[in-house]
Amino acid sequence: MRDYILYALLAAFFASLVPIFGKLGLKDVNPTLATAVRAVIMAVFLVGVALASGSTGVAEIDGRALLLITLSGLAGALSWLFYFMAIKNGRVPAVIAIDKTSVALAIFLSWLLLGSRMNLKTVLGAVLIVIGAILVSL
Repeated sequence: MRDYILYALLAAFFASLVPIFGKLGLKDVNPTLATAVRAVIMAVFLVGVALASGSTGVAEIDGRALLLITLSGLAGALSWLFYFMAIKNGRVPAVIAIDKTSVALAIFLSWLLLGSRMNLKTVLGAVLIVIGAILVSL
């Protein structure tokens, strides 16, 4: 199996735990505070992983890459903030399904901004993701 497939499967598995633990933990907690606590825990954990792997050369990242990584971090923070706000009061299956329309949007944006190849299978898959999200969220 290619490394990226294993990593993607592991990412999907751990991502599937986030709304379950999040919903249980948000019962009497403000979602903004919960997102901030989660972000601190993630930051400490990931800094530890980076240090353990020997990746400490932050100063070696060029300005453009650092800007784009920063924008990615801000987008991720906003995504998680709104995600936790949604699962606090919403039905978890509906929130998850709507959130996963981001896959279809990312496919479109990768074509538009990155020049990724788009074929009928990719378009059909993205459309089916959106249709599935609509069905699950109703």
